[in-house]
Amino acid sequence: MRLLSECLRLTLLLLPATSFALDVIAHRGASGQLPEHSLVAVAYAHATGSDYIEQDVVLSRDGIPIVLHDIHLDATTDVASKYPKRARADGRFYAIDFDLAELKTLELNERVNHQTKQRVYPTRFPLMQLGLRIPTLAEEIQLIQGLNQSTGMAVGIYPEIKAPDWHRSQGQDISAKVLAVLAHYGYTERHHAVYLQCFDANELQRIRHKLGSKLKLVQLIGENSWQESTTNYDWLKSAQGISDIASYADGIGPWWPQLLDNHQQPSSLVNYARDQQLIIHPYTFRTDQLPEWADSYQQWLEVFVSVVKVDGVFTDFPKRTIQIRQQIKAAKP
Repeated sequence: MRLLSECLRLTLLLLPATSFALDVIAHRGASGQLPEHSLVAVAYAHATGSDYIEQDVVLSRDGIPIVLHDIHLDATTDVASKYPKRARADGRFYAIDFDLAELKTLELNERVNHQTKQRVYPTRFPLMQLGLRIPTLAEEIQLIQGLNQSTGMAVGIYPEIKAPDWHRSQGQDISAKVLAVLAHYGYTERHHAVYLQCFDANELQRIRHKLGSKLKLVQLIGENSWQESTTNYDWLKSAQGISDIASYADGIGPWWPQLLDNHQQPSSLVNYARDQQLIIHPYTFRTDQLPEWADSYQQWLEVFVSVVKVDGVFTDFPKRTIQIRQQIKAAKP
């Protein structure tokens, strides 16, 4: 690993100086410092100067879009203690089994393993309850737009439609409901400060062609083993797959390892995306979860800025990422 790090360092030194633009996308708000998707994490992400703030969206039983990463509640709330008899046969508590009024009685907490109840990220915010509640998509948009007005900033939003097929199996059309909320708050055109993302390729095509959305769409790319959707991500990563994405989306959101070959050079996926003029926003950059080949978070980020030349990054730590962006920019003539 030391040799690899030295090779990366040499590569960075030899790169020609070029201008760059890097969007910093606050992943679940400033989730590295505060409980994910809480409104305080959103406010802090806004204060750091993030370009966009991400919202994962699922539905309540009464069809209200809420901001929650999972279709389950037990990893980030106290649902098991408040509603112990409301789990399904698999032992999990599902957001869609609760009306919004019930969901608002739950308290958000730092993410835990739902089985062991141990924190997923032990060095992050303590496991405590501070009266933080699950926000609706509308509430989070109101907060961001309000802060934009009071600060003079122009922070955008970056919602993700979660598990559309699963929601349909529960009798809910999540995409239509999310688009309705976005339209209500003025997000309808391609030039508006919003990206809409999803792992499900069929759903993004439906959003573009059947539901008629003009918004910037981003195709998230995972691994087939994750079973995020029925989408074949191996095919999506091919030249033909990327060409297909370009027919309905404006960019891709790949898992960051998919963009590097041998941790040193851009993968073919990067070239395919550039050929189709797609933006590239990889996920997720965490200061407490470095790849083994990186000596520091800054080195990791510099590889993606200077070697891969991505257009933006999803990060749990927007403040640190913005600091590094400023340092890289200042170092360029």
